[in-house]
Amino acid sequence: MSKDIKIKRGLNIPLKGEADKVFGTASTSDTVLIKPTDFKNFIPKLLVKEGAEVLAGSPLFYNKQYEDVKVGSPVSGEVVEVIRGAKRKILAIKILADKEVRYADFPAADANTMSREDVKKRLLDQCLWPFIKRRPYGTVARPNDEPLAIYISGFDSAPLAADVDFVLNGKEKEFQAGLDVLKQLTDGPVHLNLHRNLSTSDVLKGAKGVQVNWVSGPHPASNVGVQIHHIQPLNKGEVVFTVAAQDVALIGSAFLTGKYDATRVVAVAGPKVNHPKYYRVIQGVAVGSFATDVEGTNNRFISGNVLTGTNVGKDGYLGFFDKEVTVLEEGNHAKFFITEGWAGPGLGKHSASRSYFSWLMPSKKYELDTNTNGEPRALVVTGEYESVFPMDIYPQHLLKAIMIGDIELMENLGIYEVDDEDFALCEYVCTSKTAAQHIVREGLELIEKECG
Repeated sequence: MSKDIKIKRGLNIPLKGEADKVFGTASTSDTVLIKPTDFKNFIPKLLVKEGAEVLAGSPLFYNKQYEDVKVGSPVSGEVVEVIRGAKRKILAIKILADKEVRYADFPAADANTMSREDVKKRLLDQCLWPFIKRRPYGTVARPNDEPLAIYISGFDSAPLAADVDFVLNGKEKEFQAGLDVLKQLTDGPVHLNLHRNLSTSDVLKGAKGVQVNWVSGPHPASNVGVQIHHIQPLNKGEVVFTVAAQDVALIGSAFLTGKYDATRVVAVAGPKVNHPKYYRVIQGVAVGSFATDVEGTNNRFISGNVLTGTNVGKDGYLGFFDKEVTVLEEGNHAKFFITEGWAGPGLGKHSASRSYFSWLMPSKKYELDTNTNGEPRALVVTGEYESVFPMDIYPQHLLKAIMIGDIELMENLGIYEVDDEDFALCEYVCTSKTAAQHIVREGLELIEKECG
């Protein structure tokens, strides 16, 4: 039965630079980079060596804990470098791409005529399984999990995020085929969660065989953890799967054509982008091949959105799961306290707590930078977290339980319901600028190690 979810607590950050719904032309990227570090709690084991020839969709590495879970190459070409860090940790695999992509071919398949085990095997063999995540923990799903349900968020409320309706335009067959695949993985419902005011696409509204739920409210309304909390909260020992909407279409395309097509639509946005727009690029492509129309040189290039993305730099590469590149000015310069600092009127600053007069202009968009406006501070209890955290959980108490490593208290306070992205807004409004997402990730890793 469809549900109507109204999110009241949250915050839409009024950031300048939303992408226009037009496509730009990306230049060719000679290399792509696949980073095992994009996968949480994933222990990679290489299947290729430097100099090896790979096809698009052929496996590059697998998870030591679950050897069937393989990550595939987005392009065909030659593995030119395996980048390692401390203790020979695998940080990335660089591939010199062919001018024309050659694919690892599989026969086309109709998931509606396949058994659950056959669907799982196809997902694993074609390197599609890593797109499926599990809750709790927010890690790649385990093949032997039996999920109670599968959740798909059909919109993205994060700052300057790509418009899912626009991204999926013309992908009706692929998206429906992806849904048909996911339906075979559970005896429970497949939840497709749409925004009451933003989701208008026939691709999403016309989906068959799913339970459509309507969500309204500010960010983090699109966070799948928030949606799960309001539909059917997770208890200890329960597992659900989650898949991003664009990745559902990728899975469906792979079943329809037999080819792993890693092309994705990415929004390039932010205050420092002259003409924000969308680009069709290959997964793991160099950011400098398409995010070039920027103003100034002192900028931060973020793969993902400003709340949860990764600083990759101008010479970096698009993350495995990312559908956005955001460009902000670096906040590495001093600000005179009377004009731009704490004693100034703050007309050009956004404040979630109405500390500046700018709150009188609710429709204004801001050119924010990365400055946290202060040094590291002690964790102060202010009640700010609760104002933007739309779950029946005490976020500050949970953070403290994680910091002292009290597993029983963490469980009682709802650790199984959250992921690090759910605390991103808490970081933004936090007076102390506590690294809440990092703390939550450490807590989830501890819980998975001890109880998972």
